[in-house]
Amino acid sequence: MPERNIISWNGLVSGYMKNGEIEEAKKVFDEMPEKNVVSWTAMVKGYVQNGKVDVAETLFWKMPEKNEVSWSVMLHGFIKDGRIDDARKLYDMMPVKDNITKTSMVLGLCREGRVDEAREIFDEMSDRNVITWTTMVTGYRQNNRVDDARKIFDEMPEKTEVSWTSMLVGYTLNGRIEEAEEIFKAMPMKSVLACNDMIVGFGKKGEIEKARKVFNSMKERDDATWRVMIQMYERNGCELEALDLFALMQKHGVRPTFSTLISVLSACASLASLHHGRQIHAHLVPFKGCDHVECNHIWLCLARSRRGSSCSYAGMVEEGLKIFESMESVFGVKPVTAHYACVVDMYGRAGRFDEAMQVIESMTVEPDAAVWGSLLGACRTHSQLDLAEFAAKKVIEIEPENSGTYILLSNIYASQGRWGDVAELRKVMNTRKVRKSPGCSWIEFGEKVHAFTRGDISSHPEQESIKKILDELDGLLREAGYNPDCSNALHDIDDEEKVDSLRYHSERLAVAYGLLKLPEGEPIRVIKNLRVCRDCHAVIKIISKVKEREIILRDANRFHHFRNGECSCKDYW
Repeated sequence: MPERNIISWNGLVSGYMKNGEIEEAKKVFDEMPEKNVVSWTAMVKGYVQNGKVDVAETLFWKMPEKNEVSWSVMLHGFIKDGRIDDARKLYDMMPVKDNITKTSMVLGLCREGRVDEAREIFDEMSDRNVITWTTMVTGYRQNNRVDDARKIFDEMPEKTEVSWTSMLVGYTLNGRIEEAEEIFKAMPMKSVLACNDMIVGFGKKGEIEKARKVFNSMKERDDATWRVMIQMYERNGCELEALDLFALMQKHGVRPTFSTLISVLSACASLASLHHGRQIHAHLVPFKGCDHVECNHIWLCLARSRRGSSCSYAGMVEEGLKIFESMESVFGVKPVTAHYACVVDMYGRAGRFDEAMQVIESMTVEPDAAVWGSLLGACRTHSQLDLAEFAAKKVIEIEPENSGTYILLSNIYASQGRWGDVAELRKVMNTRKVRKSPGCSWIEFGEKVHAFTRGDISSHPEQESIKKILDELDGLLREAGYNPDCSNALHDIDDEEKVDSLRYHSERLAVAYGLLKLPEGEPIRVIKNLRVCRDCHAVIKIISKVKEREIILRDANRFHHFRNGECSCKDYW
């Protein structure tokens, strides 16, 4: 065997380090008859690559000489390890700083939220390349400084797919969907990642048709594309469309993920609560020509209820259960509490509470708040008040700081006239320092977000005009046969006061403002921080019909699409 030279020795060190054989690399390094700066740098780099930054640092300071690569490697190690102060000190000591080094420092500072520091380095650079520009755009975006990101983006001499996508993500994450759409339309090449993000953005705003248009336009799709589209449908109350797409997904041979199956099971649960028997069958897509065993299996689960006209939505419980039971054997996904919560939800929506309890009692893991919360929601809808009280107390045991559950339990007591229990529950909340979040709703008009809180419009400059809209709506509601639902009133007050308090719920104020300001035919979009109450839900359904207006309400639980007196949730939320 020919005698090794320093190049072959260095090659051995690098090879061992790349394979994670640190001790072997060190042994070779120690045995080397002579070492040069490349030898030392290979060891420092190897330690960094294997997560031993402290060892790399010790060795770095022992180096008899250092070159640009040595400094850059150590800098990268500090940044990778989150030691940004050490990285900055090292950066300031470096005798030569090339473009890669400066860009790495910009990246590291942005990751730690020190964006202004990063910008100083960026501004000092005379040789910025597209990676440097994109790093600065992404840094601003990651730190929620989207307007600053846009300024840099607009100044970029050239843009890549990554820079376009980074700007797009910045807008969608901040809920600025119109600006995201503007970027998306201008993109010369729309990557799968960009399309996926745009689907998510449209979904957050309830723009279902636009999301599907993006999906249909994609020549290539990845697993995430199918997942986000199915989730978008399910969260916007389009369960049939979610199941259609799930079926199509199977036909294309795409295996569902953990979160996709949660959305599919949730869709089945929603359908289990509905009362219109045949509609689902017309929306299920057959798997003609599908050769995959799992495709055929899941198709049987979804489509078997097409046999016979007497089938109803309640049949979706059985179909959902088949999907649940096939998760591990067919899809390789082990069920966790989130999946069990969907099954409990399915049974609960169908009013099958004994079976729902059997599922909970047979769980191999401890039921969490989501599981008991699913049962609680179903009990509330079906007026199973004793079981609802039991479920609510379970949720409170697990999440004693969750004010929403206390309010729900208080509503249950109030609906039964148990004012003593209401008062006692308030004492518990005070003792535990649990505070109810005030109901607040937001609506956007004229590039400004208008906020409304329950019972208060006195601070709004157009309060008198809003009151006139409310008065007009009161007359239209009476003509439509509206009967106020005061069952959730928490105070033992007279009926007139209860009705008056309902009139000024935050979502009703926001809808009234939308009717006042938005052009006819334009959808009214409202966001609420809490779950919409039964009375407001009923009122907004009527408003959508009598005013011939689409109203999209995003509450703490889901989207509600109100059209022509109907809601996408089919009165179950």
